[in-house]
Amino acid sequence: MIKQLGRYEIIGELGQGAMGVVYKAKDPLIDRVVAIKTINLGLAQEEKEEYEGRFYQEAKAAGRLSHPHIVTVYDVGKSGDIAYIAMEFLQGRELREILNDGQRLPVDQVLDITAQVALGLDYAHEHGIVHRDVKPSNIMVVRDGHAKITDFGIARMASSAIRTQTGMVLGSPKYMSPEQVMGKLADQRSDIFSLGVMLYEMLTGQAPFTGENVNAIMYQTLNTVPPSPSTLNPEVPGMLNFIVAKALAKGLDDRYQNAKEFANDLRACRNAMPHPSVSFDAVKPQPALSAQIPDAIPAIGRAEADADESRPVPTMGLSTAFDSFGATMRLAAMTNDEEAIEELSKTFKMVQPTMSAINQAAPVDAKPKAAAPAPAVARHDKTDEPAVKNGNLMLIMIIALVLIGLVLAFIS
Repeated sequence: MIKQLGRYEIIGELGQGAMGVVYKAKDPLIDRVVAIKTINLGLAQEEKEEYEGRFYQEAKAAGRLSHPHIVTVYDVGKSGDIAYIAMEFLQGRELREILNDGQRLPVDQVLDITAQVALGLDYAHEHGIVHRDVKPSNIMVVRDGHAKITDFGIARMASSAIRTQTGMVLGSPKYMSPEQVMGKLADQRSDIFSLGVMLYEMLTGQAPFTGENVNAIMYQTLNTVPPSPSTLNPEVPGMLNFIVAKALAKGLDDRYQNAKEFANDLRACRNAMPHPSVSFDAVKPQPALSAQIPDAIPAIGRAEADADESRPVPTMGLSTAFDSFGATMRLAAMTNDEEAIEELSKTFKMVQPTMSAINQAAPVDAKPKAAAPAPAVARHDKTDEPAVKNGNLMLIMIIALVLIGLVLAFIS
């Protein structure tokens, strides 16, 4: 295995391409891993010119394209008898490899992949490039389900100096369009037919046109109509049968005229499909409403809260008639601080008390009894009321003085 191609350091071999080896390499200038596609030019002069021309045509075609569903080409070069293209290194699998696993992909996933490829082809067609070799081995599916088109090796550009000879067939027989089979000039509708063949195979697990040899396959491509995909896969919706039939129409005018129309129908079909059923065990429990809305109270908790509102509020031994705002106002009035009284009146939205109201309060110097048990407060025994009032008043005074100090500090 070679160790170097131009400035690229070869890391390993990824596989054999149609015209050469594909390597994994590193670009030391920007520390990027790339895929290097090569072609050995040690051929006869006539073959060398043809292969080298087609190779550089691929680089030129793909290098002009920048699209999420087309592999990105970074560089092209030549080292001795080896020409190479440095392109985006994709971590995924060829669609061909996925299909070879023998298990059919879910219909919605097939629609997603095909629509992505159709959008990539539409972009290439808008730039005057027809791929002419759309097939599963030229589609890469990366880990997130993203599809990318690779290998524009036999692409035809409108401005290309290289022309396909009359009667010369290029492409893979199973995926060729009727016009390719007959050696006619292929346009964007030829790529649509090939993508339709690929779609049919993904849905049913078999190609629509088969045979023991290339001639038999070509005959079927020109003359036979394959059975509807739903007859081979009952999960295929009826709408998709019509989409496939339109993509595989023999006549160019009966086919999709551009890949964007094809992609739009595929996405419409995808959106019309019912969502896949989920087993009960797989459904995750939804968070409680109180977890979704922080201030919410569950129904049972709300009922308990409503019941609690009707219960007496614990008073820590103080009378239930204790009014902290009123007491604070009265104590402020006793200090003869008119500004504090006015400010408190505004703050608590209370009427400023008169001195007569203040005089009606219990004497300030009254001392509470040594023990004023909570039960006596609960019973409101008349004989103990003066002692309770005195004890409450002293506590009120202490609280009020603290509050007044804070208010005065705020005002100043």
